[in-house]
Amino acid sequence: MKEDPTIPADARFETRAIHVGQDYRSETGAVIPPIYMTSTFESGNPGSFDYTRSGNPNFRNLQTTLASLENAKHSTVFASGLSAISAILFSLKTGDTILSEQQIYGCTYRIFEKVLKRFGVKIKYANLTNPENYDLIARLKPALVWLESPTNPLLKILDIKAISEAAHKAGAVVAVDNTFASSLLQQPLDLGADLSLLSTTKYTNGHSDALGGAVCTNLDEWQEKMIFAQKAIGLQPSPFDTWLTSRGAKTEAVRMERHCSNALELAQRLEGRKGVKSVKYPFLKSHPQYKLAKKQMSAGGGMLLADFGLSYADTLAFIRRLRLFTQAESLGGIESLVAHPASMTHASIPKDAREAAGVTDGLVRFSVGIEHVEDLWKDIDRALKGK
Repeated sequence: MKEDPTIPADARFETRAIHVGQDYRSETGAVIPPIYMTSTFESGNPGSFDYTRSGNPNFRNLQTTLASLENAKHSTVFASGLSAISAILFSLKTGDTILSEQQIYGCTYRIFEKVLKRFGVKIKYANLTNPENYDLIARLKPALVWLESPTNPLLKILDIKAISEAAHKAGAVVAVDNTFASSLLQQPLDLGADLSLLSTTKYTNGHSDALGGAVCTNLDEWQEKMIFAQKAIGLQPSPFDTWLTSRGAKTEAVRMERHCSNALELAQRLEGRKGVKSVKYPFLKSHPQYKLAKKQMSAGGGMLLADFGLSYADTLAFIRRLRLFTQAESLGGIESLVAHPASMTHASIPKDAREAAGVTDGLVRFSVGIEHVEDLWKDIDRALKGK
């Protein structure tokens, strides 16, 4: 992405989020670039645009912003997080192997098992929080190592730097789904990954009103693959959604500060509450990878897991008693959400595989919003009391 000489080279995240990616406004002086709701462009225009499926000013603005926020040379935007995942995966060929962390987003697992395997791509899973499993990389020689950190939904923290070093020795490419961490809290490319994936629907946009995805990289050859996928497979977003996401990215830092402080406070209170079976949050000292999380991330994020020791039915009943936490898919918006992974986000994974990975019937996933933390705590406390 081109550098803007008007923005200091040492500008911080908050400043870059607001000022990088503001092109195509010179004719009017508009402080915020407009939405370019056009499907096609007159040939020979200065921006070299031809058809929105293969490029649009709103796409380019957001791509420039995200490349800056992820400390990347390139960024390509897509219609959704799953479109971004597909763009990477559809670059593989028959006979390739993917080595994946065993505990991943349910839709990623579904596309691995229900789509890629039909085309002869081999998928192997391993617990990549265990360094002993890094040997699999050398043995399998995968084309791609697939990571999430933190993982969805169990919030496992993977050592991106160590895994990337092992993968590169074997000639493998490393892709990290950075959605749960966000661009503010973690930059996978700085840790050695080759591709950093975002569902911009989540924390980047932050308002639950637009779908989007992005892949960031420093590798020219992978940028060419992403541009090809965007155009050839039809994975492009809409100009309106990218405009909304550009707007959302400008407040990502201030939103994430509240997401993180609220989630940490709730995690600490739940951990100290009698009757709660377990609580998981990356910046709790009880988290198995707490030290790694502190090293790799600047804060713990807005996602929180709790197991209240309830049955499947009682867990759902608790969730339905919540008032400020809406039971819904997705995460990362300003409003608090709650999900039951076993029946929602990970329902597509077979029960035995789901439970082997740690997604039990009593697990509750909170996407902690930016409301006042005392109101959120009262809502949880009241629901736990059965009121």
